Amino acid sequence: MKKTSLTRITIKNAQYYAYHGVKEEERKLGGKYEVDLIMDYNAKSAIVRDDVNYALNYEIAMYCISEVMTGDSYSLIETIANEILNQVAEKFDFLQRATVKVRKINAPMKRYVDYVEVEQTVEIEDIAE
Repeated sequence: MKKTSLTRITIKNAQYYAYHGVKEEERKLGGKYEVDLIMDYNAKSAIVRDDVNYALNYEIAMYCISEVMTGDSYSLIETIANEILNQVAEKFDFLQRATVKVRKINAPMKRYVDYVEVEQTVEIEDIAE
């Protein structure tokens, strides 16, 4: 059995004002969103070399989040989460698992809640070295 040590990088509570939603008013007026992104990868090469070029660069991951949040408008927060995961997986071929949480603050409904949150995880199969 091959054992792999995984390193976890977490981006917590990235905040955006974005124009997503099912209702036309949400797309026009916008609303507050928060995003968490948790990424697991084998950081051995990065650690041994102490070199960001071999690491999962969280600045690039933040760029992926921002591109989705401030780009096209989506109806569902599920779609936003999926798009973030797709972009991150595309940027980092050594990513092994990622989880994203997207929170819609003050979602427009007839009940008061702090937020509505969706969480999605992707696991990427090990590729033989």
